[in-house]
Amino acid sequence: MHVSRRDWLKNSAALAALAALGIPERLRAAGAKIPIGLQLYSVRNECGQDLPGVLKAVAKMGYKGVEYAGYYNRKAEELKKLMDDNGLVCCGTHAGWTTIQDNELKATVEFNRTLGNPYLVVPGMPKERLASIEACKETAKILTAQAEKVASERMYVGYHAHGGDFRKFDDGSTPWEVIFSNAGPGVIMQLDTGNCLGGGGDPIAMLKKYPGRSLTIHLKEHGGPKSAPVGEGEVKWDEVFAICESTGGTKWYIVEHESGEKPLESVAKCLENLKKLGKA
Repeated sequence: MHVSRRDWLKNSAALAALAALGIPERLRAAGAKIPIGLQLYSVRNECGQDLPGVLKAVAKMGYKGVEYAGYYNRKAEELKKLMDDNGLVCCGTHAGWTTIQDNELKATVEFNRTLGNPYLVVPGMPKERLASIEACKETAKILTAQAEKVASERMYVGYHAHGGDFRKFDDGSTPWEVIFSNAGPGVIMQLDTGNCLGGGGDPIAMLKKYPGRSLTIHLKEHGGPKSAPVGEGEVKWDEVFAICESTGGTKWYIVEHESGEKPLESVAKCLENLKKLGKA
């Protein structure tokens, strides 16, 4: 089939953009499903004991990427090789608030550049950063400034949801809304469906209110049986997926399952259920 020079350039630019977002090359075909990664905090104890074995197991389950919440005393080059050896990519890191500040930002960028990771997600804020509406606006300002500093690296700064982010201020707004109503476009919204519901929030409403901001989203169940894996609780997954795949701008679904006596079995079950839902 003949491809014009114009079409070739257009396709090459699109692939370059996808590469910058950490999308595996094998998943870049038109119509491909959003890839599914695993937040390694789900299997943190197992990672501490045998990280190579966990990555091998996770890849065998069918996960396409992993998001870090700690590096288990390994250098970026070691982690990259372990991922490469198992056909995995890095779909994010949970980078503490201090690691995105100016005195640590350069090292954070260098580490994640080696990992091939564009998403620097703050997993939780110091309490004072969310204490009031003004504090949240200042937090949004800092996140925006730091996101602008890493934009040349094709990286994003993000913030991950916890239940407390959905408590209400006197005017009815929440810390989550104040932050994302004031943060610039380089600050991504890593909604956590389970944490949002657990804090009294509405993940469907948040996804609709901030279209295009959820480049990565944590798939976590809420309600249902104890330690229910994704797909066996009360989250309205059909609505979540519909928004993510239309206006969410979502590049990665990331499973996080923090409870259960057998973590590796639990995350395998989450992926199995996502396959039944047509997402893997």
